[in-house]
Amino acid sequence: MDLIQKYFPELSDVQKQQFEALQRVYEDWNSKINVISRKDIQALYLKHVLHSLAIAKVQKFEPNTQILDVGTGGGFPGIPLAILFPEVKFHLVDSIQKKIKVVSAVVQSLNLKNVTATHQRAEAVQGRFDFVVSRAVTTMPSFVKWVKNKIKKEQNHTLSNGILYLKGGDLSEELSSYKTKAVYDIAAFFEEDFFETKKVVHLPLKFRR
Repeated sequence: MDLIQKYFPELSDVQKQQFEALQRVYEDWNSKINVISRKDIQALYLKHVLHSLAIAKVQKFEPNTQILDVGTGGGFPGIPLAILFPEVKFHLVDSIQKKIKVVSAVVQSLNLKNVTATHQRAEAVQGRFDFVVSRAVTTMPSFVKWVKNKIKKEQNHTLSNGILYLKGGDLSEELSSYKTKAVYDIAAFFEEDFFETKKVVHLPLKFRR
């Protein structure tokens, strides 16, 4: 929890309580349904919570923004971002039902009013979103196919509407065909060694009818 306040010192009391509750809630649910490795649950705030919040260092979301989190797994990056941006609407989806069961329970435990979670594939999601966020669920070309028709036309942010993707390693080949991409080194925001090779990729996507 100190790690979160180190980089996000202006949290409200409610946000602090919600972030603090994550360890207890995830440990409890992870003992029933394994969605986070046992090794990683001990480093929850570093490897999952703070990693998710790197997106907030690239783009601060305006109130009433709509965000789709595809392949959310145990609720990352969606749940930490939803705590940080309580006036933003988050829709979390995953194709594995047990993961959404955990996500729904965490959302209920934290009393997050700005999150919905559904068991479905990205292609089946209805509606339009300002941004689609995710954490390395597939290669970028495959991901673009899933979400290319889900972007809003109206622009309300510094960055163009599109994808904000957490991924690590050398992405040059995977992203070579995307001329409008921007790649941000998370190590520029967070000093911990864990983030040395990790990135936030922004890929604008045009509105399609």
